[in-house]
Amino acid sequence: MRIIDTQRSGNCWKVRLLASFVGIELRRTTLSIDRGDLQSAGFTAIAPMKRVPVLELDDGSLLSESGAILFYLAQGTPWWPQTPIAQAQTLAWMHFEQEQHMRPLAPLRLHLALRKDIAPTDPRARNWLQEGHDALAILEAHLATGRQWVSTDAAPSIADIALYPYTRMSPMGGVDLGRYPQVQQWLARIEGLPGYEPLFPGQPHLNLSTLETSG
Repeated sequence: MRIIDTQRSGNCWKVRLLASFVGIELRRTTLSIDRGDLQSAGFTAIAPMKRVPVLELDDGSLLSESGAILFYLAQGTPWWPQTPIAQAQTLAWMHFEQEQHMRPLAPLRLHLALRKDIAPTDPRARNWLQEGHDALAILEAHLATGRQWVSTDAAPSIADIALYPYTRMSPMGGVDLGRYPQVQQWLARIEGLPGYEPLFPGQPHLNLSTLETSG
């Protein structure tokens, strides 16, 4: 299988994380946002939604959207729970990640750390920061009930994978994770799992990097 991604995308990181955890080797075609690769005719021909990640299966089929790809890769593994109630809870947290969690945290990181095109005092940044804290407070309270993982207590699921990247990178947008001790412990549990892969493979110190490397 092949993943078409970019280096700094949290959504792409989700897919590579799960593949690493379950022992799936992905060939990478890494595009450059800085060069405008996502606007190229070649990319839009295989990605009508014009977004990464895209997963190319061995038969040539293409899958888009990180949540859908996580679902596909998790089939037959412990990362997708077996009971309908646990599956529904996993999906509920994945919807939360997209609608309440990633929606403010991703643009904070994008505009304050990567593009640096707005100031922290900008009303948009203030609003995203408040919404991001609201989402992290929900996650903190959920984990504070004694849970080790988000949707199933016995083992991590793809809900944990979905929530991990933009939580881990949220300090780039001015979020103080020190306010969320349970979240910090949960992040450490994920990073302690066998097969954990940083944003830049082999270089965990670059998880909060603003650079797009040439490698």
